[in-house]
Amino acid sequence: MAYVITDECIGCGACEDQCPVSCISAGDPIYVIDADSCIDCGNCAGTCPVGAPQAE
Repeated sequence: MAYVITDECIGCGACEDQCPVSCISAGDPIYVIDADSCIDCGNCAGTCPVGAPQAE
């Protein structure tokens, strides 16, 4: 099950550097996670200051 970034994203980018498989990228207007590459590690959720990444 991959993580997704919800509309709560503030675009800070804190999650992008924490992804061990580099599946997070800047979208417009929020960051996005490539579900096919996500390994469900949860690093993004643990780093996000607003809790935007959520497990699907």
